[in-house]
Amino acid sequence: MLYKELYKESNELAKERFVLVRERVAEIEEKPETEEKYKEYFRQTAQLLQKQAAVYDLWTDDAIQKQSLKEAETCNQALYKDILGEAYQTSYANPDYAVEQLGEEFGQLLCAYLAYIRRETGAAFRGDLMQLTIQMELFVEIYNRFEAGEEKDVPEKSAVQQDLYWFFHDYSEIFYEKSLRRLIDPAEDFENDIVMNADLNDLRYLYRYGVYIGENEKKMAAFLNRLTDEEIQAMADTYTEGYRIGFEVTGKDLGKKQTVQLRYPIGFERMVRAAVHNFEKMNLKPTMLASATSPNKQFDYDHREDRALYLDKAYVERCLEARKNYFEEEKKLAAGHAGPAVIEVFGEVPFSPENKERAVKYNEKQQKICVYEMNMAGQMINEYIKGEERSFTIIAYPIPEIGDRFEEIFAETVKLNTLDYKLYQTIQQKIIDVLDTADQVHITGKGKNKTDLYVNIWKLKDPAKETAFENCVADVNIPVGEVFTSPVLEKTTGTLFVGQVYLNGLNYENLEIRFKDGMVESYTCTNFKDESENKKYIRENILYHHPTLPMGEFAIGTNTTAYAVAKKYDIADKYTAMTHGDDVAKAICAVIGKRECLKQSYNIVTDNSLKWQDILTIYLCAIEEFTGKCPKVVMSDETIKLKDKKFKYQVIYARRLNRKFDNTKIEKVYHEKFISPKEGLSIALKDFLKDPLFHSINWKYEAWSDNISKEYTPLSEIPTLRNKFMYLCYRHQVGWIFKASQGLWHRLKNIHNFMIL
Repeated sequence: MLYKELYKESNELAKERFVLVRERVAEIEEKPETEEKYKEYFRQTAQLLQKQAAVYDLWTDDAIQKQSLKEAETCNQALYKDILGEAYQTSYANPDYAVEQLGEEFGQLLCAYLAYIRRETGAAFRGDLMQLTIQMELFVEIYNRFEAGEEKDVPEKSAVQQDLYWFFHDYSEIFYEKSLRRLIDPAEDFENDIVMNADLNDLRYLYRYGVYIGENEKKMAAFLNRLTDEEIQAMADTYTEGYRIGFEVTGKDLGKKQTVQLRYPIGFERMVRAAVHNFEKMNLKPTMLASATSPNKQFDYDHREDRALYLDKAYVERCLEARKNYFEEEKKLAAGHAGPAVIEVFGEVPFSPENKERAVKYNEKQQKICVYEMNMAGQMINEYIKGEERSFTIIAYPIPEIGDRFEEIFAETVKLNTLDYKLYQTIQQKIIDVLDTADQVHITGKGKNKTDLYVNIWKLKDPAKETAFENCVADVNIPVGEVFTSPVLEKTTGTLFVGQVYLNGLNYENLEIRFKDGMVESYTCTNFKDESENKKYIRENILYHHPTLPMGEFAIGTNTTAYAVAKKYDIADKYTAMTHGDDVAKAICAVIGKRECLKQSYNIVTDNSLKWQDILTIYLCAIEEFTGKCPKVVMSDETIKLKDKKFKYQVIYARRLNRKFDNTKIEKVYHEKFISPKEGLSIALKDFLKDPLFHSINWKYEAWSDNISKEYTPLSEIPTLRNKFMYLCYRHQVGWIFKASQGLWHRLKNIHNFMIL
């Protein structure tokens, strides 16, 4: 555990300061002395800081590793509970709520600071006392400005803003040293210690990271634990061999390198452990960067530009200077870094964010500063970790969130990752031989796809000896299957259209980008009703505030096996539209009696569509909030296979189709705001739970459902002996006994009636 040594000196320096500031934070938590509207914010923020301090206490005694699984889960949930699910609506970390409660002047500022504290929760689990101390000191500094006094009013906004500015400015050296150390210094071995030394069969290890641990992490770790050592080793071999081949095919010398960064999702530790052993055979020591499923993607999106509160050119120059100073001190470590080996995941429910007006946003000047910072930081990386000497590899696996056929899809993915690259290499070379003779490639979309793009190809003097394309086998990109090139920008012109795509955690609907001479000329999508919002969404999250960007790569995928797998499992989320009954009734009333509405058709529906998975989540949250218990959900393929005739046509005509509607026409007549599906479903379910009234229950179907979910309905809840008998027969999959008994009963009844006659 070398990382403990790295923090030893700074922890000693922070000890006395920590004791003092912790006492002050405890006082504030107990009794904040501010104007009434600020009291609860400071109380809750102090409480979060105290929870982090309590984690540090556990770390110093090595007690974190001694917690029971239940204790570890409870601690994890407690640290994130205010941003989970519906709780986020009334959290001070939500910009809308913070501004509503704290006012326009300070709502954003205080919300952003709280978000910063939350993002640093991991410091307590790493034993980074200095980080805990300085963020507590900043909290006390800000609180002191609001503390009520005889001659004291509410502070100037600029004063609080300056507190934030100088905090991040003055400590930038510390922040960037830690960040870059995790990239290139194997002595920063916090994650490495977990991966290599923890008992991976004991899932308590997951909670040592100090990040939110959700179902994906728990289920993935449990699933990988069920695989054999041979299966795990095969996955690791594919991953590390791809990395090695990447250096080989590009003619780069891996022997000159000493470190490799493993980037992996939490839950993949067994595979990563095997990969570390493989890299050791290549004389590479690991640095590691672990990631987890976000507890709240809207929270992440709301706070992505919080730096706007203190970002200016001087601050950025200070940050660049801090980066430069570290690289200069650690030139050897930087030069010996080989690049990242990345494990990515897919299968998350696509997230389409809400653009909140009160979230902090960069102004135009700050956007330009961000572009400048990214460019300079990129140049610095290339200077110290030379681009021409490093490589990478990326491999991807599904996560449990993909659905009830996760294990099947995972197995298919493993097969995809191990396809015979030599076979593909031969096929791809034939494609390249043809493309090398081309001046341009013309790409057109099929059906509703609007793609119509000309890509200009490099002209070769001798296509028999030269090539403009890379024959990509299973090296840097796993699985195998593409040929690619950097296009000639001039005359690369036209439209690229994608119906749905998931990029960097964000969903894009009908993404359309227009290129002129290889540069982005215009862009749009249909995520939002307002066109300006769509453009802003792309500019912020794809262009990263650049006015334009060049087309970097033109590629043709060849892995038809992967395409077939995606089609087989229908790995695409389906949308549905729902409308609250009150809105339907009001909209009908709005139409009645209007001459202009005669002979017109209207979609009386909200423009906000949801995934079926989202609808399930809404129901579960509402039930848990009302009853205090979250129901167990079992996903079955019985309906998917259409064995359940009761819901056969619901599946065919609803669940398997995207149902989105344009409500522009009805909005011209009905001027009220539609209740969102999320709000409407929640209200409807809670109203039902207050006074539940069930129609007659089909006990045969209930038995079938209970059999799948491994549940039992108490016989006391089932009326009549006949229904009880039917339920038991079908619950235990002996329905034929019930059918036979019914047949016998009818015969006896007929005989009885005949004898009476």
